[in-house]
Amino acid sequence: MTAADVRTRPVATALRPISLDELNAAAALQTRVDRKYALRRDALAPVLAGLDRDARVLEIDGERRSRYESVYFDTPDLTSYMLAARGRRRRFKVRTRSYVDVGTSFLEVKTRGGRSVTVKDRIAYDDADTTELTEEGAAYTASVFAEVGIDAPGRPLEPVLTTTYRRTTLLLADGASRATVDVDLAWIDHGDHQHFARRLELPDLVIVETKSVGGAGELDRLLWANGHRPTPVSKFGTGLAALRPALPRNKWSRVLRRHFDHVPARPTHAPSRRTRRPAFRIAR
Repeated sequence: MTAADVRTRPVATALRPISLDELNAAAALQTRVDRKYALRRDALAPVLAGLDRDARVLEIDGERRSRYESVYFDTPDLTSYMLAARGRRRRFKVRTRSYVDVGTSFLEVKTRGGRSVTVKDRIAYDDADTTELTEEGAAYTASVFAEVGIDAPGRPLEPVLTTTYRRTTLLLADGASRATVDVDLAWIDHGDHQHFARRLELPDLVIVETKSVGGAGELDRLLWANGHRPTPVSKFGTGLAALRPALPRNKWSRVLRRHFDHVPARPTHAPSRRTRRPAFRIAR
């Protein structure tokens, strides 16, 4: 346990727990403004210390910090990444997300259409298939693309990046706004056919995401008061840009310079593929 963990532990302990069902019921069916912040881990304690004690923290099986793993899929020429890096209005992101502690996984397809509205669709997914797109996953992804009018990529989607982290989820005192706090962040590059897999770990980085109804929420104001402003940061985009510096990266240049570029990646074993299915291709 780090010194920062010791300082923030009383804050998390003091908050009343909330179950996942209660959290979803309290924060469902509302339009929110999302903001992301990247800060050093030792800067988190002063922010959380200011939270109203009516805020609640998600607790599952007695744990208030849950392990996540996401595997992101893209074409060999990184269509999804390039659309995001260049700020294209119509873009997509395909990933599997695993809630490691409870053994549950989903296939998630995030799309952004012509009206700049981001939509996330997902289906339950077999834990054994999280590094692959099954036939069912391929069909589901194609159907989501067709429904929202996103042009399907003409090349196969393959696993390119795995992220792991631990997440604490908060329901703020207004009973509607929520926030996530991600720590112990790590990325594994599956390789671009020229490099071996590499791993990047940033134990000093925290990514906070707020989802407030209407204007800024309580946690936004606390972050601002402590000198932290919203910043473009994407676990997929920023992580891949850090691991592959030759990629276009202007969108995330500030957060890369501040938090990523001074930390070297190290060689690692590529994540194992648990199945031997052919690569996924969507017919145009």
